[in-house]
Amino acid sequence: MEAVRKKLQIELDQLEEELHFKLPKEIQKAREFGDLRENAEYKAAMERQSMVQARIMQVRQRLSEVQSIDLSKIPTNRVAYGSTVVLYDVERDEDITYKLVTSEESDPDKGLISTVTPIGQGLMGKEEGDEVKIKTPNGWRNFEIKRLITIHEQK
Repeated sequence: MEAVRKKLQIELDQLEEELHFKLPKEIQKAREFGDLRENAEYKAAMERQSMVQARIMQVRQRLSEVQSIDLSKIPTNRVAYGSTVVLYDVERDEDITYKLVTSEESDPDKGLISTVTPIGQGLMGKEEGDEVKIKTPNGWRNFEIKRLITIHEQK
């Protein structure tokens, strides 16, 4: 969780530096070109400023959400954030291992899936032994939760 906070804070710092130092210089430089109605540099800088401000708000909100996660309230016997889940894929007759993470940590190629993906959402709250039917972009898939290791067991 600390890595997510750090990543978000770094992005926030970079965005604020751009907003408060880089963009004002670009806007001032663009103003020097004259007529603002037909000034592409000025319009581009103002659009970028608006996008940076919106992203700053999003990052601050997400940082607040991440900081408010109380790990002690995460279930000890159900799939939740931080759980590693070994699934048996019924159709493919194979085991798949996933770890449920935040969207910032997500890396499906490494088995790190976000809790907000269809698979992540389908697994949340389930227990070892449960059968789960999940709609994926490639259609419905059936899994059995073969093994569950919660965040509390991984410490």
